[in-house]
Amino acid sequence: MPAKSKAQQKAAGAALSAKRGEIPKKDLKGASRDMVDSMTEKELEDIASTNRKKLPNKKS
Repeated sequence: MPAKSKAQQKAAGAALSAKRGEIPKKDLKGASRDMVDSMTEKELEDIASTNRKKLPNKKS
């Protein structure tokens, strides 16, 4: 499932880092904090790996 906006892609990347233990979960804010608990590592990888070139900054 690809990201629908640059903000979603960025949040998934932060959540993926926390899920892997690279950053503490307490440092996350907003959507990325929810993503850690509700999504698997594979789902986060799919969203975070989306090419950002043609994505809008925010989903309208």
